[in-house]
Amino acid sequence: METDSDKKHVWDKVNQWEEELLFLKSIIDKTELVETIKWGGPIYVYNKKNVIGIGGFKNYFAIWFLNGVFLKDEKKRLINAQEDKTKSMRQWRFTSKEEVNEKEVLEYILEAIEIEKQGKIIKPSKKEAIISELLNIEMEQNPALKEAFENFKPYKQYEFLEYIESAKQEKTKLARIEKVIPMILANVGLNDKYR
Repeated sequence: METDSDKKHVWDKVNQWEEELLFLKSIIDKTELVETIKWGGPIYVYNKKNVIGIGGFKNYFAIWFLNGVFLKDEKKRLINAQEDKTKSMRQWRFTSKEEVNEKEVLEYILEAIEIEKQGKIIKPSKKEAIISELLNIEMEQNPALKEAFENFKPYKQYEFLEYIESAKQEKTKLARIEKVIPMILANVGLNDKYR
């Protein structure tokens, strides 16, 4: 039975950056960010909002700026690791501790905190589509449900999908689906009663 500590962090696939990551942490400690562990790696939050994350990979270690798209990035340090997938996240990669210019890194982090304070977020041009595999299965088996679901405006469809998919566990998702099916069939939006 392997424990979590055996697995090491998902991000720290290669644990060769221990010292470098500790150095990054020491820089981050000078800010008001609070360290939490999410998704198997250290994430630093301001006011419960994720601002940056750090992690080590095979060929580099990196700082993620979760809302990095808003950073001015005058020094052109940031990259979008997955052009097609991530709209707001940016990464700053290093291959050695020497590459980490503390003053520069701090400037970027402080700017990222400032952005968070201003509450800037990418207004999704179109909200990232959420797909609920489980709901799709239900709809395949029940054409009336599919038709009823498709009659909702996109934002209402999104509310249902977000409600289902924000559940962590499969059984909770299924319970939520059970709950919304009658609503969908009755053409009642998830939040209609509050509107």
